[in-house]
Amino acid sequence: MARAAVLGAGSWGTSFAKVLAEAGTDVTMWARRPEVAKVLATEHRNPWYLPDVDLPPIAATDDPRIALAGADIVVLAVPSQSLRVNLAEWKDLIPAEATLLSLAKGIETGTLLRMSQVISEVTGADPDRVAVLSGPNLAHEIAARQPAATVVACRDTARAEAVQHASATGYFRPYTNSDVIGCEIGGACKNVIALACGIASGMGLGDNSVASLITRGLAEIIRLGVAVGAEPVTFAGLAGVGDLVATCTSPLSRNRSFGHALGAGGTMESAQRATNGQVVEGVKSCTSVRALAAAHGVEMPLTEFMHQVCHEGLSTSEAVGRLLGRRLKSE
Repeated sequence: MARAAVLGAGSWGTSFAKVLAEAGTDVTMWARRPEVAKVLATEHRNPWYLPDVDLPPIAATDDPRIALAGADIVVLAVPSQSLRVNLAEWKDLIPAEATLLSLAKGIETGTLLRMSQVISEVTGADPDRVAVLSGPNLAHEIAARQPAATVVACRDTARAEAVQHASATGYFRPYTNSDVIGCEIGGACKNVIALACGIASGMGLGDNSVASLITRGLAEIIRLGVAVGAEPVTFAGLAGVGDLVATCTSPLSRNRSFGHALGAGGTMESAQRATNGQVVEGVKSCTSVRALAAAHGVEMPLTEFMHQVCHEGLSTSEAVGRLLGRRLKSE
């Protein structure tokens, strides 16, 4: 039996720990707050993030040393912009041969590194030990055992397959892939496009508008992905268009919900309250993705306007006007 340590007790970390346990993997969760770890361990619930979900018996602790002891798979389920500081605390506790699996989706501010690059840089792990998981994986639906598929990407096929078998259930179907770059670029950028789709929805715009944003958003994601070394075909799969559609259209998506609140006339502060104070990756990612695109000479107009809305005070109506006013060109 594989042993997994899930570091992070948010909605997705908790849901994925549930998947692992129900797939027959021995799971220990780590939560930063002792009270969260205690409730997870004794009541098998996470009332902070998944209040209506009963969890299988899963060990939980606030001590990373206990969580990581003997782990074959180390699941990193903390927000992208806090991954580096957390890894600095954990790196000496991680078993030398463990596969490091990132659930975080983002581009690190400042360094413009993908999460797998951050993991290797901080821990010194060979990139072949680092895997990423990405797909249309809304945490609440998966916690409710609604069927979903995902992609486990790793340069080492054997490690990808080990994670695949450790997380396969009757409702959760993992596929393997070797394109780590493509899966990470798709996962980071889709949050930005979901903000735009949420804004359109909040402004009362219809399905034509949202579909146009998804399609043009996918085009700029592919441009960036190819520029940094991704395989174009990856973006036609689960970690590309699959994740993009789910995040851009579902009311369960924090990024879409945040954008919806802005589009309905809310402020950044009220939009944050609309997502119950949870981390909205797209708000920070729009700036780092924009910077990465600029570094590679890639045009990403939706990302540019989302940065301006979130960080430079551009109104949502002005952003829409500027998008529609761009010069006409071929697709």
